[in-house]
Amino acid sequence: MGKPLIMVSSVTYAMKAKELLTRHGIRGYVERIPRTAETGCGYGVYVPQGADTAERILRENNIRILGRMEQDDGG
Repeated sequence: MGKPLIMVSSVTYAMKAKELLTRHGIRGYVERIPRTAETGCGYGVYVPQGADTAERILRENNIRILGRMEQDDGG
């Protein structure tokens, strides 16, 4: 199973998203992802648990989400 990543438009948004999720008791990690036309600079927030809730919180707080993906966890 891959790592659930919420893709955002920049590293700045990824850092803001991580901080926001931490304030809501959700652990998140800023991750570099492969650059594509959809992901732009290629950053996302890895949320080990509660990705759906995390995405809802980010949207409610005007963090622009480009989509979700499962990144290979290498295991």
